[in-house]
Amino acid sequence: MPGREVLPSTLRRSPAKAQRTWEKTHDSAVETYGEGERAHRTAFAAVKHEFEKVGDHWESKGRKGPSDRQAAGGGPERRAPTAGGVDANATKDHLMKVARKLDVPGRSSMTKPELVKAIEKANNRQTAKARESGRSRSR
Repeated sequence: MPGREVLPSTLRRSPAKAQRTWEKTHDSAVETYGEGERAHRTAFAAVKHEFEKVGDHWESKGRKGPSDRQAAGGGPERRAPTAGGVDANATKDHLMKVARKLDVPGRSSMTKPELVKAIEKANNRQTAKARESGRSRSR
């Protein structure tokens, strides 16, 4: 199935470049691995190389590179936990700005790993909320 037809909702609310990156990588991965989870993981890995998840969408990181330990190591055999689209390799200052944008409570006293987890949770909440409001509009 073409990437445009299975584009995740978080990417539908994201910049066109993020959408194109996901679509092209997904379509190439489908040719290599077949349709399914592996093609989707491969496409998200490409997106995470240039974008980070902020709330219910993806924004440019302003730099290219891996976003977490899993992205740095890669490969299907080596599974490490991901940061769910949060740029865990960003500076603490950057993470604080993202946390402020997402209105994460208690952010000023958090360590860098705590910020990553709190941002990931805030992102998940906003994504769920956006998906729910999208469902209620289409009913």
